[in-house]
Amino acid sequence: MFETAIAGSLPKPAWLAETQKLWPQWKAQGDELRQAKADATLLWIKAQEDAGLDIVGDGEQARQHFVHGFLEQVEGIDFEHKVKMGIRDNRYDAMVPQVVAPLKLKGRVHAFEAQLARAHTKKKLKFTLPGPMTIVDTVADKFYGDKVKMAFAFAELLNQEALALQADGVDIIQFDEPAFNVYMKDAAEWGVKAVERAAQGLTCTTAVHICYGYGIKANNDWKEKLGEEWRQYEQVFPALAKSSIKQVSLECYHSHVPPEMMKLLEGKDVMVGVIDVASDVIETPEEIADTIGRALQFVPKNRLFPCTNCGLAPMDRDVAMKKLQALGAGAALARERYR
Repeated sequence: MFETAIAGSLPKPAWLAETQKLWPQWKAQGDELRQAKADATLLWIKAQEDAGLDIVGDGEQARQHFVHGFLEQVEGIDFEHKVKMGIRDNRYDAMVPQVVAPLKLKGRVHAFEAQLARAHTKKKLKFTLPGPMTIVDTVADKFYGDKVKMAFAFAELLNQEALALQADGVDIIQFDEPAFNVYMKDAAEWGVKAVERAAQGLTCTTAVHICYGYGIKANNDWKEKLGEEWRQYEQVFPALAKSSIKQVSLECYHSHVPPEMMKLLEGKDVMVGVIDVASDVIETPEEIADTIGRALQFVPKNRLFPCTNCGLAPMDRDVAMKKLQALGAGAALARERYR
C-alpha cells in the first residue's frame, strides 16, 4: 500500500554538472563523463533506497535535459544550429534544436543508465521518457510542417526505445507530458493517442506524468496567473481514463488543483504529488500523510502512489535528499494511519 516514487529527475552532483540549472553544462567529457554519470546514478539509487522508496529511478543523471537527452540519439535533428523559441505556450524562451529530416533512432538511447540501474537495485525500477507532445513543443520543426504528424513520428521512436527498456528489465515506463497542462484541447484530441502509440506493445506498467513544471521562476510566475483553482487536468483526465495507460502522475500538495479531479481517473493508478518541488521547505511526515488522506477520498488505497509533484533537478542536492527521506517517512506513517 502507498508505494512511493519520484517523478523522475534529481539534482546532479557538482562534480558531474552545473548545479541548480535545468540545462547544466557537464564538468567532464568522454570516458570521464560516462563514469561520472554512472557514479551519480548509483549515488541516487542508494539515496532512494535509504529513504525507503519502493520504486526507484536513475534520477536522469545521464541526461542534460529530460527532452534533449532523448533527442541526442535521433537522426534528422540539427543540434548545431539551435534557434530561440518560446515553449510551453511562450511561458519561457529556450534554445532548441531543429527537425530538418525524417526522424530515426541512431541506436539505443538509454541502455547504459537503464542497465546500470537494473543491475544495482532489487526494487521496482521506473524509467522516464519525454512524451511526444512535449517533445514537439521543445523542438523547432523545419521538416514535417504538421505537429501531429511529427508527434506520431516521435512516438514511433519512443516506442522502439520503450520496448528495449522493457527488455532491460524496467518495471515502469513513464512518459512525461507537461505540455498536456498547456495545450489541453490538443492533449485530449491527439496527445493521449500519441502516448498510447509510444506505449504500444508494452506489457510492463505504463505511466504519464503531467505537472505544472519544475520549481523555476518562469513556472512559479505562470502558476500565479492560474487563479484560485487549477482545472487544466479536467480536460485531459477523461481521455486518459479511457486510454490504455495504467498510471497517471499529478500535482497535489501546495497546488490549487481541486482534489476531486482525481475522481476523473477512476480505474487508473494515481501517483499523487505529496512533495512540493517549488519550495525548499521540507515536508513533515504528518503533512505527507495528511495529503495522502485527502487523496484517499477520491482514490482507492491500492491505487494511490505517493510521489513528488515534479522532478527535483534544479533543487539544492541536500534539500532534495531530505525531501526523499520525508516522502519515505510520510508514506510509512500513512500506512499505519490508514490501514
